[in-house]
Amino acid sequence: MRFSPLLIALLLAFPSVAQQQNEIAMTTVLVPVVGSVIGANDVLWKTDLELTNDLSTPVDVVLELPTAPDRPVFIVSLAPGETQRYPDIIAQEFGLEQMLSPLLVSTGARRSVTIRATAYGIRGAEPTEPQPIAVQYGNSWFQYRALDGLTFNDDERTNLGLVNLGEEDTLFTLALQRVPGRNLAVTRVVVPAGSMWHLAIQMLFPLITKGSDFRVVIETTSRDTHAYASVIVNATSSARFVQPRVTTP
Repeated sequence: MRFSPLLIALLLAFPSVAQQQNEIAMTTVLVPVVGSVIGANDVLWKTDLELTNDLSTPVDVVLELPTAPDRPVFIVSLAPGETQRYPDIIAQEFGLEQMLSPLLVSTGARRSVTIRATAYGIRGAEPTEPQPIAVQYGNSWFQYRALDGLTFNDDERTNLGLVNLGEEDTLFTLALQRVPGRNLAVTRVVVPAGSMWHLAIQMLFPLITKGSDFRVVIETTSRDTHAYASVIVNATSSARFVQPRVTTP
């Protein structure tokens, strides 16, 4: 994982227990996507975040939006056992609107704090059922990853997220399948360095108009890449986050 110079400078400015032992410990994990954005049917999508320090010492935690303009950050200090909750974190804590980005959470310790992220939509005054977002605590890069259970028809739609946190533009090869190993369509896109794409699956596979129970196999050779999907019920705007799994070509 690449650390920004600003993030490292901020951690250096806030002493941690590891620094008291004359060494800098820093553990960074990824929340694949957080946002505050208006989507289809005028639904306002938001993300809530919860941080819990289940370590035995106080820690400083740096939160960074790596694909947002100027890579904004903020810092929180957590006492042992303390939990901090951040409703609508993009708008309330970062002061941004119409923004989607991965979230890097860096803990000044050898183990991360516990992170819970939840996405939900608001239609009028009614929130949809909250949907947990899988947090990536360990290595999430594999050359081949699959997103399963994808649908695009009159009842449901699917959005794909492609993230490149590297310093160079990266090629993503995506294969749409129903049966493992049998490609219905293949597309190749280059995602610029330090950016993310969040788009409807039909934009990547325009010749496939309807279907259910698809999978998309994603191939990249860059380690600083990530992928996810969300399947949304059109009638209720309830969503299901899809985490990638390791697969073979």
